[in-house]
Amino acid sequence: MNGQRPRGLLLALVSSLALAAPGGAAAATAAETASEASALVEEIGERRARTWHWQRVMGRRRSPTLYLERATSDIVLLTSLRDLWRGRARAARARVLRPPHRVQWLCIHRHEGAWNDPNAPYYGGLQMSIGFQRAYGRYLLRRRGTANRWTTEEQMWTAERALRAGSGFHPWPVAARRCGLI
Repeated sequence: MNGQRPRGLLLALVSSLALAAPGGAAAATAAETASEASALVEEIGERRARTWHWQRVMGRRRSPTLYLERATSDIVLLTSLRDLWRGRARAARARVLRPPHRVQWLCIHRHEGAWNDPNAPYYGGLQMSIGFQRAYGRYLLRRRGTANRWTTEEQMWTAERALRAGSGFHPWPVAARRCGLI
C-alpha cells in the first residue's frame, strides 16, 4: 500500500497539470500575441514618422494613412501594415539620398564650410544664414536647430527648395561661379 499511494498521487498531479496546461498555454499565447501586436503597432508608427519626415524634407506630400493599426490586433493585418510602411520608408530614404542637383551641391560645399560648421552667421556645409533657413528649412530649424545640426541630405534638400523657389544658385555667388553654375 505504501508504494501505491505515491503512484496515485503522482498520477493525480500529472493529470491536473495536463488539465491546467491548455488554459495556461492559451493565456501565454494571448499575452504573446498582444505583445507582438503592440510591437508591430509601435514599429508602424516609427516607420510612418520616418517616412513623413523625409517626405517633408523633400517638400513632398505625406503618404496617406487610415491608422488601421489603432483599430485592430490582427497580427496578419498589422504585419501587412508594417511591411507597407517599411517599403514606404525605404523608398523615401532612397529618394532623399539622391537630390536632383547633388553634384552641384557637393561642388558648392567644397567651396563653403564643413557640413557641421557652427559659426554664425552662416551654418552648415552650404553656409546657410538664419533667414535662409527660416525661408526654406523652417521645419528642420524648429525641429533640430541650425543647419550645422542637420544631415547632409537635409541641407541639400533645403538648398533644393531654394533653387525650386527661383533663387537658383545665387545665394552662393562665389562658390556657384567657381562651379560654373552662374
